[in-house]
Amino acid sequence: MNINFVIPCLLGMESLIAGELKELGAENVAAENGRVLFSGDENILARVNICSRFAERVQILVGSFEARSFEELFQGAKALAWEEWIGSLDAFPVKGYSINSALFSTRDCQAIIKKAVVERLKSKYKIEWFEETGPVHQIQFSIMKDKVSMLIDTSGMGLHKRGYRLDANGAPIKETLAAALCSLSHLRPYHKLYDPMCGSGTILVEGAMMAANMAPGINRSFSAERFGVINRAVWAEERERAKSLVRPIDDFMAYGSDIDPKAIEIAKINAERAGVGSKIQLKVADVSSFRPETEKGTLICNPPYGERLLDLAECEKIYKAMGKAFEQKRGWSYSIISPDEEFEKAFGRKADKRRKLYNGMIKCQLFMYYK
Repeated sequence: MNINFVIPCLLGMESLIAGELKELGAENVAAENGRVLFSGDENILARVNICSRFAERVQILVGSFEARSFEELFQGAKALAWEEWIGSLDAFPVKGYSINSALFSTRDCQAIIKKAVVERLKSKYKIEWFEETGPVHQIQFSIMKDKVSMLIDTSGMGLHKRGYRLDANGAPIKETLAAALCSLSHLRPYHKLYDPMCGSGTILVEGAMMAANMAPGINRSFSAERFGVINRAVWAEERERAKSLVRPIDDFMAYGSDIDPKAIEIAKINAERAGVGSKIQLKVADVSSFRPETEKGTLICNPPYGERLLDLAECEKIYKAMGKAFEQKRGWSYSIISPDEEFEKAFGRKADKRRKLYNGMIKCQLFMYYK
């Protein structure tokens, strides 16, 4: 069975996800603004859910069409083969959004699409009433400039929820973004990773998991595991495949510190739950007293900033302290994510490279220093 898929994502993540999909064996990979399209079979569906570090969720693209009226929306949705995915007892709630389109009322679109799917399934299953007591098949619609995409979610909870982070300190970084920072910083299995403002340890954990090639979703479940049309053996097969690809990381080590003792305790618990506790050393320390444990290092951090935790003056003090503590020397690279356009001025030197990313809905820059 060849299936078309969509991964919705924050701007700036498209190329990372596209590259990852190709490595995982997906076909027809195409990056667009805010989403990546690809195709593959049931194994790819399971593999991407289990193994993707950067994707927020995996959706089946049931079909797409143009609609400028509610009648066109109804007929377009009704024409799609929903019965290929949704059984007579399955639940199929509808949600979505509309941007820059003639149809702007999300609630009305939702009701019309639900009615269209019901009418389609009534004609296929020859029943008048749907109990919707079975597995949930979340229907998601997006309408962009009058182009409608009709999707079914396969992930359930967002894929950033790996299962190891039960607790977090204030304003934690998303696991998917932390993994992206590690990838963009070219973290390798033989590197020494540092985060001197580690909070609950997400960057360190994601870095260690990436170094060991541990699949981030191996210990969680996905909504498509309950879909009647997908062979359950596929999930077991893909989990075994992921386990077989884990590699030893004898040379890798991660070092984290934070001024907050409670954050360090949480980071220890998260690292243990993720199975990388032995590869992460943690201590309570202020960033201004940062002293590396090794000759070379890859430092990645997400300092607190105005829109998250602190006011601007406090942020600038931290950036200045970082600029003094993070020495410019051979064998070291520094990647710091911040929304502050004046970051380089406070830090004390211009970045060798900048990359636009979003931390949640906050537009940021990743400032990279490696010369």
